[in-house]
This record gives sequence, structure tokens and C-alpha cells, in this order.
Amino acid sequence: MKRILLSAAVTALLLVPLACNFDQLLAEKVMVGTLLSTPDVDVSLVAMAGGDAGTLPDGGIPPGEERITIPGQTAAFVFLATRNGEQGTPEPVSDATVRIEVQNGGTIALDNNQSGTYGLTSAFGDDSGVKYVNGATYNFVAVHGGNSHVGQVKDAPALERIEALHPAGGYIRHMASQGLTLTRPSVAGGKARTLGFVTVFPLGDGGTKGQPTYTNMPKEPLDFLQLVTATGEWQQSTLSIPGSAFPEKDSNYLVVFQTAQLGGPQSDNLFTGSTLLVGTADLGLVHTQE
Repeated sequence: MKRILLSAAVTALLLVPLACNFDQLLAEKVMVGTLLSTPDVDVSLVAMAGGDAGTLPDGGIPPGEERITIPGQTAAFVFLATRNGEQGTPEPVSDATVRIEVQNGGTIALDNNQSGTYGLTSAFGDDSGVKYVNGATYNFVAVHGGNSHVGQVKDAPALERIEALHPAGGYIRHMASQGLTLTRPSVAGGKARTLGFVTVFPLGDGGTKGQPTYTNMPKEPLDFLQLVTATGEWQQSTLSIPGSAFPEKDSNYLVVFQTAQLGGPQSDNLFTGSTLLVGTADLGLVHTQE
């Protein structure tokens, strides 16, 4: 963990212009924050059995046909730590008050989950909970010792549609243990790509999600700090999912492609390597063949 923080600090010092904020380079507090949204998806039971059917909204499911809804969610997460822990390792800050502010919107308080982590998960579309708004600016605010530490993400991205996840039949027929390549749409106007992450979940008969069989998203809070200096890995035009993500024959898998905007510290008292992500997801159903 110490190496990650040091690497982010050194690289930031070398790459930023001379007018950079050196207060942030020396700041003790570091924050990792994410606000990621996944929509509900309706799936035909015929499709889950490998028959001819579709998933909403791609042409819909015929009236009267049985279907299940795989519920979406919008989840906010913050990890707050001080860089001056024992032996130089980051030490979680467990007694802060953390909230997320949406520009021209509401404020959401996050629950203290101990060990420096704070979070809240809401059903997709729940206006009273964590809400995802395209184009919005999100502030991640942690108050500790009477001081506010603020990270910010501007211009939350719109859904990025991956055509391969929406074939005419409504789902992907795929051989078990075979890799799958997703191609992202081109970016207009010379803009930089948002970051793209893929996670694959096995689905039970009732549409319940199991533990991921694959993800290219960082798994530990401090691993997210690498995004500051290695964004190119998650900005490729194609994404390769290994065959190990689809291990079982005659089974269903939910592929979640998350597009996310990267942000950073807004206040001077937050380390420059702090990493904030806000994003939304496109979904696709894969049914593996015998």
C-alpha cells in the first residue's frame, strides 16, 4: 500500500505543471470514492433457458411471457485514510462523517461501516437514496477533526452502449469457456475515453447473482489509486473477457460494462493521488451452449 501511494505521489509530481497544488501533494488524508449505478433488467425465462426471446429494452419481452427482473442498484462507497500511519502504511480513519453532494441536487449521508469505509446502496431509481444523474457533478465530502476533505467528479457519463451485448435475439449465445471481446463505441470530438470496467456474474434460476467469475475493476480500495497514473489500461477500445468467466455449459451470465468518469481532490487538504469514480452501466445476458 505504501508503494502505491508513493508511486502516485512521485508520478503526479513529475507530470503536473509547475502551477500544481503542492498542498495536495503533501496532504495527509487520502480518499478513494465510487458512485456506480446499474439499472434493472427484465429477462425472459425463455431466454434464460436458451430459447428465442429478448431482454428489455431491446424489443422487449412478448406480452404474457414469463419474465424475471434482475434488480439494479446505485452504490456509493468511500475509503478514507491518513498517509502517516505506523511504518508509513495508510491508516483507516474510522470516525469521520461522510456524505455525497450532487450539484443542483441533494445530499446523501453515508453509513459508517468501520475500518475507514463508508457507504450506502439504494435500489435503482430510488429518488430518496443514492441517485445517479448524467452530466452531474458529485462532491465526496469527509469531515474529520472539524475539517472537510472534498473530492470531486465532474460530468457523470451517460450510458455507453456496447452493441455486442444487444444482439437481435436479445441475448448472446456463447460457448462455455470461450473468451468474449467487447468493442466500445468511437469517441466523438477528440474527447478522452471514460474508464471502462467489466464484471461477469453467474445467474441462478431465479436471476440471483452469484460471486463474479471475472472483473477487471480494482478489488481493494488502495488499488484504485493506480488509476491516477495508469488510466490507459481501462481506456482501450476493446475489452477481452477470458473464457474462465463463462465456465459452465447451459448456464446464464450477466455481463456488466461500467463506464466511469475519473475525478480527484478538490480541497487542498486531500492528497493529490486520491481517486474518485462516478459511472453507469450497460448490461447483457450470456447463455452458454452445450
